Amino acid sequence: MIKIDEIYDTIFLQWLQQNRSLFRLFFCDPPGSTSPMNLFNYAIPNEGKIINNRDYAKEKTHLADKNYYFFHDQEPIWIDIHKPLFDTVIEKNLDLLSIYTIQTQPASYIEYYFNNSLHTQPDKASQFPEFGYIIISEQNSIFAEQLQDHYNWKICYYFYHGWAALDWYRGYNRTFLIPRAKHRTPTKSFISPNRIIGGKRDHRVLFLYHVFKNKLDNNHFTAPIICPHENTSITDVAKKYMDTYPDIIDVFNNASLPRLFKDEETQLMTSHRITNHDESADSLFYVPTETVYFGRRWHLTEKTFKPIVLEMPFILVAPMGSLEYLRSYGFKTFANIIDESYDEESNDILRLEKITNLLKDIDSLSAKERQQIHRHCLPLVEYNYNHFYFGNFEKILWNELTGMMQEWL
Repeated sequence: MIKIDEIYDTIFLQWLQQNRSLFRLFFCDPPGSTSPMNLFNYAIPNEGKIINNRDYAKEKTHLADKNYYFFHDQEPIWIDIHKPLFDTVIEKNLDLLSIYTIQTQPASYIEYYFNNSLHTQPDKASQFPEFGYIIISEQNSIFAEQLQDHYNWKICYYFYHGWAALDWYRGYNRTFLIPRAKHRTPTKSFISPNRIIGGKRDHRVLFLYHVFKNKLDNNHFTAPIICPHENTSITDVAKKYMDTYPDIIDVFNNASLPRLFKDEETQLMTSHRITNHDESADSLFYVPTETVYFGRRWHLTEKTFKPIVLEMPFILVAPMGSLEYLRSYGFKTFANIIDESYDEESNDILRLEKITNLLKDIDSLSAKERQQIHRHCLPLVEYNYNHFYFGNFEKILWNELTGMMQEWL
């Protein structure tokens, strides 16, 4: 088990100190922040000092060890939002970059950078050596490809959010907060928390539109009027989709909002906690609406692991291929019981409609049919629960993480 709030200190810093004599390790603290002001650097001092030709002769013997490792593993990649952070990382490592380019193109990188050519013409990045590592937590990502095109970093991956879930949800297999799955009799089709709808989370508003539009609001879910983090109204987000769904504003105006779980108004961030036990025990499926949805990438967070810890089957509102991604870590999904073809739909709008149609079919079942599905899911949810808690998942993550670090040698 890794303590996720110490992962940079106890894992990555220690490994680099043992295997690299000179390096820099960058990450943001507190966790989840992406402001350049929250960027921390371990190791080599003198960041940003340009090394000239004369200094290069002294530094050359250590060139193989001189590099930097930038951990952008807590958050998804959004170049439009995170560009100030990414640019700051470049600025703090211009001295190392100058060492790398000085033999063949003295100061060329520096000249391009300060003339803003690299930022206004990102194709120029390919003229320079691939330098610097960025460590991310998403795969098969068009956003990572864009990042590499723009900054020419070496991209490395490990499943940060898998480790976070293992740390945050440790011990929930030793509680009496919720009956074991085999002792439940769900009366509702699904549970789906959706309190945060601002920022890059339009998919949650679209999901809620489909829930209200299709009269699925007899289930356990949350829907705010105003996003408590972004101070954005649900109708302001909805307006962007009026061309696709002309009735979307009317649907929300006629909905009973806000819908909150018990004590939710006073709850702080609950990512690191398992809550809403009664609603979960009463629900057949858990529907996590993930942090990201639109565009090609595999990026799952602790939200996907909540139903696994709760011994529940799940339907993911997430990027295309997310079920395949989860299965690659040894978990099982429910294709033999429900229609999981939504996961193969590349059109983001249509994928949400397919998910909605699946929920409508489930919601139309009789109590007897619902209980039959519950019983059929029991072996799978038990397998996933055991895979998460008793070592197999952690072994996969550890092999992946140590394999990534071996690539740095």
